[in-house]
Amino acid sequence: MSYEEIEFQRECEVVQIPQGTTVIIPKGTPGVITQALGDTYTLQLPTLGGLYRVSDADADAIGKEPSAAAEASPEAGDGTLSEEQVWTALKNVYDPEIPVNIVDLGLVYDMQLQPLPSGESKVEVKMTLTAPGCGMGPAIAMDAQHRIEGLPGVEEADVQVVWDPPWGPEMISAEGKQRLGIED
Repeated sequence: MSYEEIEFQRECEVVQIPQGTTVIIPKGTPGVITQALGDTYTLQLPTLGGLYRVSDADADAIGKEPSAAAEASPEAGDGTLSEEQVWTALKNVYDPEIPVNIVDLGLVYDMQLQPLPSGESKVEVKMTLTAPGCGMGPAIAMDAQHRIEGLPGVEEADVQVVWDPPWGPEMISAEGKQRLGIED
């Protein structure tokens, strides 16, 4: 893993990890990008202590270009929403402390599409977290909801955090285990 030193080029709202609280980082604050996945950045800020998450919308604050992937969404051939589109969107959601998406981490327990009278769909997702006390839980769930809502054909998205069954490392996919260096 390579780290990149940065300096905030403008004042920026970030989310503190793992507390999930929002703080304002002043212009000129130095930091190190420790992870850049799923259109978000995880930074270590030595002068403030700890880790912080910067959204793609604020990428310019750390000298990065907002990702084109943030606006791009897979289209279904006939204009209808597919399960594959939703799973692809969810694979772009990351826990800011773990370099594996929430699908490959085994955090998504259920995903249902419900057709609505409008011709669009309601998407319901049940997901969990690696630890019940994770302060980033609401931010991760909101990221998932926003990505689903951005898909063509979605009228409504409901992402619920559930605790049954409890998550365990055995739920990580083979791809996720490989990424984490875990042997089966």
